[in-house]
Amino acid sequence: MADTTSSSPFTAPQLTAPRTAIVTGSDSGIGRATAVALAQAGLDVGITWHSDEDGAKETARLVEQEGRRAVIAQLDTTDAPACGDVVDRMAEQLGGCDVFVNNAGLNGGTPFFETDWETWRTTVAGDLDGAFVCIQRMARRMVDAGRGGRIIGVTSVHEHQPRVGSAAYDAAKHGLGGLLKTLALELGEYGITCNAVAPGEISTPMNDAEDVDPHEQHRPGIPLGRPGDAREVAAVIAFLASPAASYITGASLVVDGGMLQMGPQAGSHLVSDDWRRL
Repeated sequence: MADTTSSSPFTAPQLTAPRTAIVTGSDSGIGRATAVALAQAGLDVGITWHSDEDGAKETARLVEQEGRRAVIAQLDTTDAPACGDVVDRMAEQLGGCDVFVNNAGLNGGTPFFETDWETWRTTVAGDLDGAFVCIQRMARRMVDAGRGGRIIGVTSVHEHQPRVGSAAYDAAKHGLGGLLKTLALELGEYGITCNAVAPGEISTPMNDAEDVDPHEQHRPGIPLGRPGDAREVAAVIAFLASPAASYITGASLVVDGGMLQMGPQAGSHLVSDDWRRL
């Protein structure tokens, strides 16, 4: 049993009743599902979009349908540090930011030798640089408010295991996971928890699977036999945002139907080198 005695009077503040959240990239997919889940939990929600303003408006409608307030802004995470000004303005409109969910980012990739500098920089900027700026801005607000807070980054299973043809994406997601772990150490004294959620294959527009029921799709390489639903990821994010998760920080919760556990199975059962090419 851990020694619970201490000579220090220090106690971090606790976020007992979160009221406001910002979810980046919430015009569709995991971001939209998360915005709705947080609204259902009683939070007003800031919604950002990059190219789909109509999608963001639909997310706002769904949030308002739950009886909560929604604010919308365009956000380009490759435009750092200006993207920090966007989330700052949203926090002002909401009256604060108790929960910040960094979901916006870029997908895809090219083989290492085909990755030019512009592709590398755009991917790392969109998935890591912008995240750093936005998280830093919201963390400062949480510290100043003195109520604690929640910072949650949507990474990927590729935060933990690489994928052929995704050098820039894998590097950025590994970096975001490492950033959140470091912040768990540095921000704990302020009562701010910092965690990652690492989805596997999820049926979302990013994965070209909009409006597809994942329960009707077959994936032999996933123990549960199907892709995930965005709402299944959102439920984990909403848990981490809640008072029930007050003692979880520095974690990366994988939501992948068991896919990462297939590593040794794949290693012993692959019969060709096809996996070496896209």
